[in-house]
Amino acid sequence: MIHPTAIIDSTAIIGENVSIGPYCIVEADTMVGDDCVLKSHVLIANHTTIGKGNKIYSFASIGEDPQDKKYADEPTQLIIGDNNTIREYVTINRGTVDDKGITSIGNENWIMAYVHIAHDCVLGNHTILANCSSLAGHVHVEDHVILGGFTKLHQFCRVGQHAFSAMDSGFQKDLPPFVMAQGNPAKPRAINFEGLKRRQFSKERIAAIKTAYRILYKSDLKLDQAVVELEQMSQNSDDVKVMLEFIQQSSRSIIR
Repeated sequence: MIHPTAIIDSTAIIGENVSIGPYCIVEADTMVGDDCVLKSHVLIANHTTIGKGNKIYSFASIGEDPQDKKYADEPTQLIIGDNNTIREYVTINRGTVDDKGITSIGNENWIMAYVHIAHDCVLGNHTILANCSSLAGHVHVEDHVILGGFTKLHQFCRVGQHAFSAMDSGFQKDLPPFVMAQGNPAKPRAINFEGLKRRQFSKERIAAIKTAYRILYKSDLKLDQAVVELEQMSQNSDDVKVMLEFIQQSSRSIIR
């Protein structure tokens, strides 16, 4: 199942039932897990580990050097989990020694054409990154996030779980969990009602998140005052606690 035109380094570890198409290149010190499919012209660069059941489409560049002028050929890594779909012309770079040295992609992600995931990013599980979304270095995206096409995230930004960005949104600050945002610079619009319903959040959970959103964005409270209100709510809602902890851990502050 390896096409004769593919180039596989002798140190690469290839799992069982792997399909590697025409003109693919798998470089040194790499691992491709069981049941993976590499379409034609895919590059798997040095020090990249790919889990099971991933499907990578033509002309994707996976694990190339970070686009960082300070990078000096250190053996940093890209680690990809299981069952991800990575479409045409996606670029994912390895980490840098300025961070943990690892770019990390979780499981069950849907990464559409022309997406760029820069060095030291952390992508969770069950995310959707629509066409031409761009993550600058050190960006963290939590589980069940959807980024609309052409979404742009500044270095070190964070996106909380179950958040949603509309098409062509730009972020210089963090997007809290459960929040839907739009614009450049992005502004909060509502909570991600449809996403939460699809993931079978109860009416009670959604109501608590909606109340927290109103405190944060509709009450005219300053951020530190809103945090005090959320602290009280978090005693009775794990979801509000997730929002509160995200805000408290934010280094760039949140969009407002």
